[in-house]
Amino acid sequence: MTSFFRPMDRRTMLRGTLAAGAGVAFGQLLFSGTAQAYGWSRTLNQGDSGADVTELQIRVAGWAADSASHSRVSIDGDFGPGTAAAVRRFQAAYGLSVDGSAGPNTQAKLNSLEQSDGSTLHFNWSEFVNQTDGTFNGGKLSASQVKENVRRCMYKLEALRKKLGDKPVTVNSGFRSIAHNAEIGGASDSMHLYGTAADLDVSGVSNKTVYQKAETCGFSGLETYNTDHQHVDSRADLGRDWWWENGTV
Repeated sequence: MTSFFRPMDRRTMLRGTLAAGAGVAFGQLLFSGTAQAYGWSRTLNQGDSGADVTELQIRVAGWAADSASHSRVSIDGDFGPGTAAAVRRFQAAYGLSVDGSAGPNTQAKLNSLEQSDGSTLHFNWSEFVNQTDGTFNGGKLSASQVKENVRRCMYKLEALRKKLGDKPVTVNSGFRSIAHNAEIGGASDSMHLYGTAADLDVSGVSNKTVYQKAETCGFSGLETYNTDHQHVDSRADLGRDWWWENGTV
């Protein structure tokens, strides 16, 4: 499991390795998605509602706060103050006009973070699949629900990566099936079983720094940074209580 890394293009290498190792059928299942850049049909402003607002919220969810805060962007299709604030932070980070309105320039930048298969610019589905069979099957939700949760996690990780100075982020563990999770001694209700979690490594950056930046990205589950990786998850999206093991809030 690896992350985007120039100039060796390790993501492309990984795709080839997976397809060769698991067969053409697996490669087609995992990588032949039909999603294209989202078709925004209007400028979105505070007070708007609809499916396009929901998509906007998913894509700016990693910009939930300026500092450590139990804040998250509600994925509810209603463009409220929290969504507007996240849009402004996104705009500032990417050098756009900061007005809290998701117009053509903001929408174009959001679309530039999406790959044609529905994954994001710096993260692949292959980094998140169950490590024993390369699928999203066997968890606590349907494969399609797990994959959508993974997609939402990817956008938060794009924000985290940006806040870390565009440092490549390695995903060591994403989704786990119930069976695989049991094999490695994971918690019986681990967030990995739902596709909402990732274990990360950022070369040259301490886990403590990753943890502290994640406190601004709407991640509601953060395990201690005193390990060999940094765990992040979005358990509040499943109705669970926030849990920051080394939290400052």
